[in-house]
Amino acid sequence: MDKELLKFITCGSVDDGKSTLIGHMLYDAKLIFADQKRALEMDSKVGSADGGIDYSLLLDGLMAEREQGITIDVAYRYFSTKKRSFIVADTPGHEEYTRNMAVGASFAELAIILVDVCHGVLIQTRRHTRICDLMGIKHFVFAVNKMDLVDYSREQFDRIEKDIRDMMSEFAYESISIIPVSATAGDNVTKKSENMSWYSGPALLEYLEAVDVTKAVCEEGFLLPVQRVCRPNHTFRGFQGEVAAGTVSVGDEITAYPSEEHARVRSIYVGTESVRSAEVGQPVNISIDREIDISRGCVLTGPDGIRLSSRFEAELLWMDEEKLQAGKTYLLKLGTQNISATVINIAYKIDLNTGKHRAADKIYKNEIARCEIATGMRIPVDTFDKNTSLGSLILVDRISHATVACGVVKKYVTDDNNVVWQQLDITSELRQTHMGQRACTIWMTGLSGSGKSTIANALEKQLFSMGRHTMLLDGDNVRMGLCGDLGFTDEDRAENIRRVAHVAKLMNDAGLIVITAFISPTAAERENARRIIGENFVEVYVSTPLSECEKRDVKGLYKKARKGEIKNFTGISSAYEQPDCPELTMDTSELELGECVDMIMEYLDEK
Repeated sequence: MDKELLKFITCGSVDDGKSTLIGHMLYDAKLIFADQKRALEMDSKVGSADGGIDYSLLLDGLMAEREQGITIDVAYRYFSTKKRSFIVADTPGHEEYTRNMAVGASFAELAIILVDVCHGVLIQTRRHTRICDLMGIKHFVFAVNKMDLVDYSREQFDRIEKDIRDMMSEFAYESISIIPVSATAGDNVTKKSENMSWYSGPALLEYLEAVDVTKAVCEEGFLLPVQRVCRPNHTFRGFQGEVAAGTVSVGDEITAYPSEEHARVRSIYVGTESVRSAEVGQPVNISIDREIDISRGCVLTGPDGIRLSSRFEAELLWMDEEKLQAGKTYLLKLGTQNISATVINIAYKIDLNTGKHRAADKIYKNEIARCEIATGMRIPVDTFDKNTSLGSLILVDRISHATVACGVVKKYVTDDNNVVWQQLDITSELRQTHMGQRACTIWMTGLSGSGKSTIANALEKQLFSMGRHTMLLDGDNVRMGLCGDLGFTDEDRAENIRRVAHVAKLMNDAGLIVITAFISPTAAERENARRIIGENFVEVYVSTPLSECEKRDVKGLYKKARKGEIKNFTGISSAYEQPDCPELTMDTSELELGECVDMIMEYLDEK
């Protein structure tokens, strides 16, 4: 029986010791040939290891790598112990070579991320961790390296371990291990170190031999992206590819996408052998009982089918020197499909230090962003968490043919199979004329207790007394109905604001003056609301200081947040990003309620 194979990646910041760690592991475990060992010992004499063995030379094979003492390209190595077989991708740490690191992560099931005990968690550590998560890696090992340089200090290790666990709290990983090592001295690499008796966990190699990375079966139903049409003679026409999900048997009914035509499986070949059925991971050649339109890029599925869509949101790692701007068209490669696609909107970029969402209209090299992508036609697509083969993608520049981004599909923007915007005879302009007013959305933002709801309520009463047609959308009220299914995670908060913005837009179309009172803490959320609502959007920043908001604490929320009873509470355990250029700013600790209402009324009169 074949030994189980583990594919893993090593990554981290520059000079954290990635190549040295794996090289020492191979050397100590006697996993290299005698001539490789002699060559390593000879090469080390003219290296920079102070007369000792330079284990990194086992992986850094390029001349430029040896001259600079850094990894530039991805180095793949296969090795095997009595318990397990391994393929390791040793990847560069330098920011310039992040593209190469992402390539290595795309094949791995587990990531070993090195952290220099002298420097701790760096920006590149966070970047690599986020890229590994983006690529679907769910198993992490953090090797806290160079413990010999701090006299194997437990206190130093404990401090970094806490920083690592804090960083990982936002990721949905399945396993994590934090191991103190010395890649140069060999401590905790292949066997437990006597220098760190305080560490009770396994050595690195021991952990790798035992860790379970078996994926839960979540991709149900047969799925085959077609790579090639095989036509050896006029009597046979087969469709070749690797089974990406489920199983298929002779006689099964299948559906071809995007044509959505049906047929039955007549024969299945794995190599030259005729078989009755095939399963995930097997390369197959399938023939069917009738002629239908199937070519490279099509997808064959079972009776459950697959989604067709021309618009979706993706999380992208931008890898090109030229910045990403909304509106540019690229070649999209998704599954075996190759099709024209346009980035029509940048929803936000992700701050690598904090994980927070930041408003952005341009994305630069090595930044990660959430973008909306539109294709020229409906294509088979799925979210990455449900289907890796139809949920992972790359973007290619149409002129240079360089790969400019890699990423994953996060969600569909709209079910565009049957939904088309209906043009109405009674327009928004006609409704506004009939009501004798101009529709707008007055978007109140600020901390809890800042006075948003109080101002909004007083403003609506003032407008109502003047005969205006209004609607007040309050944060708590909306949470009881429209957004009652949402929590308070970053994603749920963003979805809450997105829904409210669309409701406000519809009410503006009905001719109403809409007033909202939402914390809406991130610039990205408010910018998305502005984009949805359009020119009718009026941002009012209620800038009352946190200290004053806490004094008021009408609902007792700040006290609970200070005690840790409420998580992700804006202003305490979650940040509030102040608006850069709101239409109006008002501080209720300095202004009376009437003055605030008058400021808004004066602004509306001017507009």
